Amino acid sequence: QVVHAHKPHFMALHCQEFGGKNYEASMSHVDKFVKELLSSDAMKDYNRARVYLDENYKSQEHFTALGSFYFLHESLKNIYQFDFKAKKYKKVTGKEIYSDTLESTPMLEKEKFPQDYFPECKWSRKGFIRTRWCITDCAFDLVNIHLFHDASNLIAWETSPSVYSGIRHKALGYVLDRIIDQRFEKVSYFVFGDFNFRLDAKAVVETLCAKATMQTIRAADTNEVVKLIFRESDNDRKVMLQLEKKLFDYFNQDVFRDNNGTALLEFDRELSVFKDRLYELDISFPPSYPYSEDSSQGKQYMNTRCPAWCDRILMSHSAKELILKSENDEKIVIYDHIGPNVCMGDHKPVFLSFRIAAGAGKPIANVHKCCVVQ
Repeated sequence: QVVHAHKPHFMALHCQEFGGKNYEASMSHVDKFVKELLSSDAMKDYNRARVYLDENYKSQEHFTALGSFYFLHESLKNIYQFDFKAKKYKKVTGKEIYSDTLESTPMLEKEKFPQDYFPECKWSRKGFIRTRWCITDCAFDLVNIHLFHDASNLIAWETSPSVYSGIRHKALGYVLDRIIDQRFEKVSYFVFGDFNFRLDAKAVVETLCAKATMQTIRAADTNEVVKLIFRESDNDRKVMLQLEKKLFDYFNQDVFRDNNGTALLEFDRELSVFKDRLYELDISFPPSYPYSEDSSQGKQYMNTRCPAWCDRILMSHSAKELILKSENDEKIVIYDHIGPNVCMGDHKPVFLSFRIAAGAGKPIANVHKCCVVQ
């Protein structure tokens, strides 16, 4: 429905945790889904496509569970994709699917973050996939990213900013350094996926429970804190918030939904470290995670984590200049979430729709090199 409403000529779809939590059993469904999507009536006007699926779950060293889809409308002429090995652009024709070992295709760069970035996790799938495109002399990178999650609400609550936000900061910095290093010409870039950005847990809890008293529950054998209970000081000591490793049960979910949760945006601080390198349009949608996976509960959050804007579309400052500025009141640039009332898993997809001004890339991309094509 969103594709039908916006009718994009070039569409990029970035997925994370492809195959879901039990990917060994689910990859066959993924392949069937992708083939049906490419041949579906809804996508019939997209006569060229590139699909990159990291399905090689047997390779602990490389598996990222990322899926990047790119669809080209039949009306779009002259679109080229960069070959990172040959360092040349190649014209995009037909529909092609690449899966299993993406390491061998020169049309992308894929990396999994080093294991020591997140030692708590025995086997992380976090990493990124990068592709480069050139449309009407405008060159840009599209980076599918999945950063590290919060392993424990209790640990996230201990410090401000949390230890986990520091890990994400390190990994995102690594990606940004990688895509602007000296190996290739610098172009504008869009980075989008699951950044796992969380609200500053300590500040949020102190705000939500400003007038509450805290009860600490410890394990009998280890004396480790296993639960925090925040009760109203009066009002019959009503429980406001219960916090465990994987429980964030706040008595009033409306605070995350009212006015799209705007009151909580001040606690969304992880991107501020990168303000000189990354730009984001104003957020006007509710936190994108963690939604209930009950198909009848499309609007409901799960009580596992504090709702947060995990899913984002960020861009370089030069990419911001590519987006066509509206000359009238027509809203050409739209940054929003998909399926507000529909269960779509624990994350709501987020999308950015915009037009690129003709010739917009010329001051940025080295155009005469860009479209020397094989």
